[in-house]
Amino acid sequence: MTSISTHVLNTSTGRPAEGVPVELAQRQATGGWTVLGSSKTDADGRCKDLPVPDSAAGTVLRLTFTTEGPFFPEVSIVFDMDPAQAHYHVPLLLNPFGYSVYRGS
Repeated sequence: MTSISTHVLNTSTGRPAEGVPVELAQRQATGGWTVLGSSKTDADGRCKDLPVPDSAAGTVLRLTFTTEGPFFPEVSIVFDMDPAQAHYHVPLLLNPFGYSVYRGS
């Protein structure tokens, strides 16, 4: 089983982004998405309680962050999960007019 975590950092202020809604979804063979669960970032900008995806259902996942920014009202990150990996940490670095994402540890 592969676990997923994330965090959001506001690069304009250098501070964690608290209270950002995050949704985890899994792409189905039919091409549609199934929402697995949702959470909000804590005071440290972290989301540690996302559900464990079902690797038998598919390996493409999507994290959607409701950022409510002036230019990016939401950010969606789609990535391929290797079921042999124990954990994926996918941080979002965010400012009002740009964002960056990477696979963390």
